[in-house]
Amino acid sequence: MKEISCKLLVIGAGPGGYVCAIRAGQLGIDTVIVEAGRPGGTCLNVGCIPSKALIHAAEEFEKVSHMAGGKSPLGISLAPPSLDLAKTVAWKDAIISRLTSGVAGLLKKAKVKTVQGWATFRDGKTVAVETETGTQVIRAETVVIATGSAPVELPFLPFGGPVISSTEALALSAVPGKLAVVGGGYIGLELGIAFAKLGAEVTVVEALPRVLAQYDAELTRPVVKRLAELGIEVLTGAKAKGLASEGQAGKGQAGKGDALLVETSDGKNARVAADKILVTVGRKPLTEGFGLEQIDLDRAGKFIRIDDQCRTSMRGIFAIGDVTGEPMLAHRAMAQGEMVAEIVAGHKRSWDKRSIPAICFTDPELVTAGLSPEEAKALGGEIKIGLFPFAANGRAMTKLGEEGFVRVVARADNHLVLGIQAVGQGVSELSAAFGLALEMGARLEDIAGTIHAHPTQGEGFQEAALKALGHALHV
Repeated sequence: MKEISCKLLVIGAGPGGYVCAIRAGQLGIDTVIVEAGRPGGTCLNVGCIPSKALIHAAEEFEKVSHMAGGKSPLGISLAPPSLDLAKTVAWKDAIISRLTSGVAGLLKKAKVKTVQGWATFRDGKTVAVETETGTQVIRAETVVIATGSAPVELPFLPFGGPVISSTEALALSAVPGKLAVVGGGYIGLELGIAFAKLGAEVTVVEALPRVLAQYDAELTRPVVKRLAELGIEVLTGAKAKGLASEGQAGKGQAGKGDALLVETSDGKNARVAADKILVTVGRKPLTEGFGLEQIDLDRAGKFIRIDDQCRTSMRGIFAIGDVTGEPMLAHRAMAQGEMVAEIVAGHKRSWDKRSIPAICFTDPELVTAGLSPEEAKALGGEIKIGLFPFAANGRAMTKLGEEGFVRVVARADNHLVLGIQAVGQGVSELSAAFGLALEMGARLEDIAGTIHAHPTQGEGFQEAALKALGHALHV
């Protein structure tokens, strides 16, 4: 094949990679992007988008199930519903297809050349791509590594048979009768809750003392309450030990009598019956198989070390997204990708992650942006905290969403907002306001003095700021 030369080469067409390439193309930079799979990466194909589709389907099914059971306080009654999960998955796949086609179209519009295949570094400026038609060599002035991440596999619970990752969970053709979820983080609980609503008996096994340990206990309390209401059994302080088939521990394939072996918090051994065992114990950066040993980049643990401009230890090589560490969020990768493209174009840019919102699409949803109360206190100095419950919010009541609150954390001396958190129905849509407030350096008075539309859940944000100032109006 004829060798390709370009100014910018992007390896990986996930959210960070494709945004970087599109922005570079818009800026007139000769750009090539390499991707082994479909455009969109994990997020679009087997992560963010398909999981939210499944979560939405589960929410709708639970609603009509309550109506059929005469449990709806709205006075609506229906015949008992049924679910065709294969049809649900087909609907989800159609959304993914539309979006991946859209990404491919945007790359083409920005005049970005796409090479389909697996890229391997030969040196800091040269990459060989194994394509369907042979090896394509690409030379670039600047390279961006955006290879993403993959689910962590436990050595005693290897993927296969009844043991699945989130990828397989999002492609099941039928709802498992019994589902064991190993890992009580956001991925495990998002999917565990969805399958519980679809009719599965769900057990969550978490080694730490509580689920969603990355969030403070006050914020997660409504989620824990909801888990119990959904009939989800939660085993905290418990360790998964392996797969047992017909009474024996082992790594066999799915079969009658399969169970997850668990060491409970009191040190006893137990068996959790399961048709499927979903392992969600984290994600690891995809750094192997790309020939990174040829360029010997500095690492930060498992991740590629970067500075505030996403530069690596080698001149002319940037890294963005999950491969660079936490927070492993698609919108972080997108922001980094856009920034790197502008740096390559000669613009002055730098990276600051303080105002990145993080969302957990459990029921109810969780949103955090900036510092938690504990993190703010650790900085020293006094802080003010304002918390407004949705039980006092009219719009939340009309949506049967009284559970939860909005909380604002600010400095006591100058009222600078340091962090904002919320838990409740649909609070993911408040994340933009939270991020904007932190990005703009808002103070409590700015939020309290902004007229918020009534009736909306967003009023809880204003009321939380008023509460921190000592004069909430509706609580």
